[in-house]
Amino acid sequence: MTSYTTASARAEMSELRRLKTLLPPELQSWVTVEGTTEVNPPLLRSEEIGRDEIEIQVDLARWENLAIDQRNLLFWHEVARIQNDTIPREGWEMAALAIGLGGAVGELWVQDGLLLLLAMGLCGISGYRLWQKNNGDRTLKESLEADEKAIALATRFGYTLPNAYKSLGSAFKTLIDQTPNRRQKKRYEARLQALRKSASKAKAQMQSTERPISL
Repeated sequence: MTSYTTASARAEMSELRRLKTLLPPELQSWVTVEGTTEVNPPLLRSEEIGRDEIEIQVDLARWENLAIDQRNLLFWHEVARIQNDTIPREGWEMAALAIGLGGAVGELWVQDGLLLLLAMGLCGISGYRLWQKNNGDRTLKESLEADEKAIALATRFGYTLPNAYKSLGSAFKTLIDQTPNRRQKKRYEARLQALRKSASKAKAQMQSTERPISL
């Protein structure tokens, strides 16, 4: 049992080191890759952990069920999100919303109309910013842009364009099959559909002598 645990830990460390080598050189000094210890975490997540420092967290238990090429393209998607500056950051919105709600309740008690309006205004602004951050259409658009950039990163690391598309498409198909959450599954399906359209456009632009792209 001990030897199995040790071997598993070594395999996980080896995979984290391998993923680190997939970071573009310009990101290697300020982006780290670690296994997550959360319960039911997302497969991949990027988090700001300090000033000019980002950590990519990997659910290694689910990660090992994917093929190497699938892992690579999904990892480059996360790298692309960092490059596009679309990872969620701890903002002031939640704190402002709490302050605004607390202030509104307090001003109702003391019946100060001006301060009540200010508190409600703070609630409105912070609530709108939180809605913007979690807007489904916006997050999907950001994911599609990161998928396109992941394909470009793959070619930068030696993949042919057809193989890059196939690997990411295969990863989506696997995640669709393995994801019980219906909402998350629909997001993967939407990304797969967009990827197919992108592959068709790329195929049309390729020379007839090159291998066609099919997902």
